Amino acid sequence: MAHSKLGEALRMLGLDHKACRVYLTLLELAPAPLGAIGAAAGLGGAELAAAYGELADAGLASAAAGDGDVVAPVPPAAGLEILARHRAAELEESRIAVKGAFESFRRERLAAYNDNVVEVVTGEAVGPRMRHAWASAREQIRQFESPPYVPLVGATDDALATLARGVTQRVVYSRESLEHPGHLKDVIEPCIEAGEQARVLPSVPVKLLIIDEAYALVSLSIKEADVHNTMLVVQPCGLLSALTALFEQAWQSALPLHGRTTRSAGLPPADRRLLRLLAGGATDDIIARELGVSRRTLFRRLQVLMARLGAANRFQMALQAQRSGWL
Repeated sequence: MAHSKLGEALRMLGLDHKACRVYLTLLELAPAPLGAIGAAAGLGGAELAAAYGELADAGLASAAAGDGDVVAPVPPAAGLEILARHRAAELEESRIAVKGAFESFRRERLAAYNDNVVEVVTGEAVGPRMRHAWASAREQIRQFESPPYVPLVGATDDALATLARGVTQRVVYSRESLEHPGHLKDVIEPCIEAGEQARVLPSVPVKLLIIDEAYALVSLSIKEADVHNTMLVVQPCGLLSALTALFEQAWQSALPLHGRTTRSAGLPPADRRLLRLLAGGATDDIIARELGVSRRTLFRRLQVLMARLGAANRFQMALQAQRSGWL
């Protein structure tokens, strides 16, 4: 189970399953000859070379000092930065692809069918239309969630009621969502505990709500002015398909924030919130503010958690927390 959890975390970073097997074997046996690592991982020849090459290219493994045949894992900080940049580049490519798809759609079809395919909703009509969308879902809701937020009374209750009706709810949150004052505690965590499947990315490309396969709501918010007063309602068309594909790609890249199915091991809610904020990339100042503690108290809590998990640094703590089902 521990290997399964760590393998899942590595795949979230973009490594394929063979490279994950080699890395797990390195953690158990290294330093050791590459051939011995491959034999233990059930790989050899070109497969082993390709899997180890992927780890080396990502900065996660290298030859041990003084012996080119003996390999070992290396401190992952630089490698994680490389993998994060690759994921960011993939998301940027997806954003450009969706933008291009919409421009093509606008040129070719919107002029003739704008009354049926894309509707523009503005001002006070935005809130009621969003509440209607939640109520109309029958099977699945997919969402990119990020500030700025509509001041919509009862929005969290709507989400909880939708979950209670058995509707699958998958949400990719941006880091800013976790950092928004009180949002993690008052909005995100209640939905996760009610069964929402939540993941987090450093940023999301657009504020988006996809209802079943029926239609999508796309925010035309202005982040700099904290304004969210216009949105598009997109009916089935090429643009809706592109938005759905964008969500699924981001979902595969995002880090899970597990809920009620995980083993809490007596973990207090504040410590679980701390780990979620860390996983989302929040700064120490933001985490201390959200927990309502001083930086000194925060550092003490981090030391206690690292000791419980047997971790020497924050990266190891995140991996161990994922493996233990604490995130």
